[in-house]
Amino acid sequence: MEISVIIPVYNAEKYLARCVDSILEALGRIKGEILLIDNNSTDGSPSIIRKYEKKYPKTVRTLKCDKWGAAAVRNYGTKKATGKYLWFVDADDYIDKSAIAKLLDVAREKKADLVMMGAERVNEAGARLSYLSAVDANDPNYKSRFIRYGMGPWQVIIRRTWWEKHGFSFMEGHIHEDMELMSSLILYTDKFASIDEPLYFYCQNDESVLHKHNFNPHIFDIFPVLESFYQRFEKAGAESLYHDEMEWFFIWNLLIDSAKDFAKFTEGKSGFGRSREMLKKYFPAWRKNKFLKKKPLKLRLLVRLNYYK
Repeated sequence: MEISVIIPVYNAEKYLARCVDSILEALGRIKGEILLIDNNSTDGSPSIIRKYEKKYPKTVRTLKCDKWGAAAVRNYGTKKATGKYLWFVDADDYIDKSAIAKLLDVAREKKADLVMMGAERVNEAGARLSYLSAVDANDPNYKSRFIRYGMGPWQVIIRRTWWEKHGFSFMEGHIHEDMELMSSLILYTDKFASIDEPLYFYCQNDESVLHKHNFNPHIFDIFPVLESFYQRFEKAGAESLYHDEMEWFFIWNLLIDSAKDFAKFTEGKSGFGRSREMLKKYFPAWRKNKFLKKKPLKLRLLVRLNYYK
C-alpha cells in the first residue's frame, strides 16, 4: 500500500460520503487503503461505512474503536495501517482529486518523512473562507515556522516507518490533542517537503467539539496539552534552541486562541488566571518575545489585556 488514509468517524452521516468519495477519486489507480474507524456513532454513520466496504472491499476497511476521541481513534488506526504513508483526514472534510498523487510524488522525490500541503478553510456550503499556506521547505528557518504553525494532523502525510520508529502517538482523552504532537514532529527529521497548493478542504463545522456554543469543560484541556508539549521539547533536548518558538506557541494558544473560549462562558473565566500561572512558570519574560514584537499593535494590546483579565 502506498498510503493509508485514517478517518475517525463519529456521527458524521451528513458529510461522510463527500469525504470518502473525494479520497476514492484521488486514489484512482494508486494502491491505497481507507480506514473508516467508527467511534461509537449513534447516527447512520456505521451503515454508510458498511456500504463503502461492501462496494470497495479492496480499498475500504471498516474498524471500530470504543475509546473516546479522535486521538484514540488515530492511534488505533496507525496500528492497523499498512501503507507507506499515513494521512489523518477528518470525516467532515474532503480533499482535492490531485492531492494523493501530488503528495506521493513529492514524498518519493524528496525521500520525505513529512510532506505538508496547503489547505482551504471552507464553510458547510463549500464557500472558501481563508487559505492555510504550507510551511516552505526551502526556507532556511522552516523548522521555526513549523513549530509555531500549530497545524492539524490532516495537513501532512507521514512516513509510517518513521512514525513507528519514534513511537509517536496522540495524547488521548483531550481536545487540542493534535497540537501537542504535530509541532514537535519536525524535531525528529530533516526530510521535510511541502506543496503550497490547496489540496485539503477543512470544513468549519459548527457542530464540532471546538465550535460548540455551550460550555465544555474540555476547553481547559489546553493546560495539560501545553504541559505535554513543553515536555516533548525537553525530552528532545530542544527547549533552549526553540525557546522563542515555544514561548510564542504558549502566547498564541493561551492569550489569543483559548482566551476567546474562556471569555465566552462564565465557567471559563478561571482560565485567565490559569494562563497567567502557566506563563509565569514556563515563560516569565513572555512580553519580550521576538515574534510577539512583530505583531500589530492591536494584537499586542489584546494579548496584554487577556493576560491581566
